[in-house]
Amino acid sequence: MADVAGPGQAPEREPIRVLVVDDQQLFRRGLTMLLAVEPGLEVVGEAGDGIEGTALAETAAPDVILLDVRMPKRSGIEACLAIKQAVPSAKIIMLTVSDEEADLYEAVKSGASGYLLKDSSIEEVAQAIRVVADGQSLISPSMAIKLIDEFKSMSKPERETGPALRLTERELDVLRLVAQGHSNKEIAARLFISENTVKNHVRNMLEKLQLHSRMEAVMYAVRENLLELPTGTEGGRGRG
Repeated sequence: MADVAGPGQAPEREPIRVLVVDDQQLFRRGLTMLLAVEPGLEVVGEAGDGIEGTALAETAAPDVILLDVRMPKRSGIEACLAIKQAVPSAKIIMLTVSDEEADLYEAVKSGASGYLLKDSSIEEVAQAIRVVADGQSLISPSMAIKLIDEFKSMSKPERETGPALRLTERELDVLRLVAQGHSNKEIAARLFISENTVKNHVRNMLEKLQLHSRMEAVMYAVRENLLELPTGTEGGRGRG
């Protein structure tokens, strides 16, 4: 029998089903135990390599998969691509020690929705799972800053930015905040607009730039000099 909410209560949401894939058993088990006590999350399995993780993703039907980059048999990047082909609905967060921009690029190209470093707190990991399950993307703030700095050094000042001419000022405001690692809720609070309005702006940006995800939009926009962003001297959320 389905749960019925009482007067004034919202219907109880199904827990977010999480799969943990990491070749370091101690880290994997510790993370699994910590996530198991987080409200609204349910760990449905764990795997120690990319091949096992891909197979388990097909049978366990997780909503979100935490995936290490460096793993035996099949790397996390290869597993990410295979999982997205086999289970398109699954959202993938790369959780890794690698702060190499190349790994982030490949993860985005392979369909990852998030990229966190392993020094993130359990609260940050749990929040990332919730954000990604809600259809958003998330990059660890330190990686976002590093990525922005790298792209700024690579960008061509004289390059024509035709697509930027089709973005409104408000869309550019939203894109700047997305690039700094803010969620839809945080962007809405900063711009004094609703979360639905933020979602509409993000959807319009992706259509105009002919891209598939928020992370792709950020990388494209910074590379093409569409944004004026701060340098990497300020880290983390909640500053500004």
